[in-house]
Amino acid sequence: MTEPVDAFFTVRDGLKLHYRDYAGSDARPPLLCLPGLTRNTRDFADFAERHSPRFRVVALEFRGRGSSDHDPVAARYIPPTYVQDTLELLDHLGIAQAIFVGTSLGGLVTMGIAVTQPQRIAGAILNDVGPELSSEGLDRIRTYVGRPSRFASWDEAARQLASNNASFSARYTHEDWVRMAHRTCREDDGIVCFDYDMAIAAPFAEASPTPQFDMWPLFRALAQKPLLVIRGDRSDLLSAEAAAKMQSEAPGMQLAVVKGVGHAPDLDEPEAVAAIDAFLKQFEGAD
Repeated sequence: MTEPVDAFFTVRDGLKLHYRDYAGSDARPPLLCLPGLTRNTRDFADFAERHSPRFRVVALEFRGRGSSDHDPVAARYIPPTYVQDTLELLDHLGIAQAIFVGTSLGGLVTMGIAVTQPQRIAGAILNDVGPELSSEGLDRIRTYVGRPSRFASWDEAARQLASNNASFSARYTHEDWVRMAHRTCREDDGIVCFDYDMAIAAPFAEASPTPQFDMWPLFRALAQKPLLVIRGDRSDLLSAEAAAKMQSEAPGMQLAVVKGVGHAPDLDEPEAVAAIDAFLKQFEGAD
């Protein structure tokens, strides 16, 4: 893998958004990685290392996360905004079509693009997300997202992350949580804090459970493309029942379940790696 290029582009409302670009073959669609609600491009570093340069890998940092500009209007921190930002990144890079890899929020954005510009999607990998989200997982996320936290050390940040994600993985050691802290947080003047704008939680926290937006038409649009869904078997966001319903609605969908992991798999687990490698073979033409 060659060293990635960190770059920026300006979207329609003047914000500068960060993306990370890993060089790869032009013989197949690039992998476009879209992170979860509070996450950033660092989540996909190991993923990119496995797949670049066989594939070009591009990871977007949604507005308000990591090195991307914060939005002065909190009401714009919603999926339709992220859909448009993602399409503008593809236009900026001259990418006609990509294989989308969406974790949680990134998967919702992928489904949104499936109904707005389906021609941009060559295939998709949804990581622990679907058109039905469990209230248990949403309620857990609401307990911590957007709450400013300052930690005296990376160890302290790791312990807080472990508390926020208690059901994530019994296999995670403290060292694993420290590594996750380095992906999720930043250090400012010796203080460790979460690496996102706390205002991203405003629309999420205010979302009313009724009436609910029906995301099944978005999923059915995406299911017209080659589709792999990865689910953690301890996930509190994508239930086994919801995944089974997705499978029945989209018989061509591939489903991989990662044992002993909650929301959301890191994508480096053996079950995830095997499923992703098998899924990507269909895009690997002769160089």
